[in-house]
Amino acid sequence: MDNAFNERGVTITRNGLSAAGQVFALREIHRTRIVTIQKNKALPLTLSLIGLAGAVAGGIFRSGAGLTLGVMMFVVGVLAWFTQDITHRLMVATAAGEREALSSPDLEFVQRVDQVLKTAIENAAARQ
Repeated sequence: MDNAFNERGVTITRNGLSAAGQVFALREIHRTRIVTIQKNKALPLTLSLIGLAGAVAGGIFRSGAGLTLGVMMFVVGVLAWFTQDITHRLMVATAAGEREALSSPDLEFVQRVDQVLKTAIENAAARQ
C-alpha cells in the first residue's frame, strides 16, 4: 500500500483518504471543495463595545470595579479579534452527504491535499 501523500496527519493512499480520524474510500468520493471560514466579527466587537461602555460608566460613576471590569472586557474583545484565524476546510461529498475531511488555517496545505486527492481519485477510476 504505497502512500501518495502523508503529511500532518493526513494520508492519501491508492484506496482511501485518512484525515482527523476519518477514513474515506476513494471510490465513494464524488467531489471535493475547499470552503473558507472568515473571522467571527460579531463576538469580539460586542465584547469590546460592552467593555468600553463599562469602562466609561465606571469612570463616570467613579467605580474602580466598573472601570477595571470594563477595561478587562475591552482587552478580551481585542484579543479575541487578533487570535482568530481564517480557517480553510476540505469538504468531501459522498453518497451519504458532504462532510468535512480536513480543517487548517494553512490554505496552501489544504489546496495541496485537495490536488493530491483529486489525482488519486482519477487514478483509482482509471484502474477500475
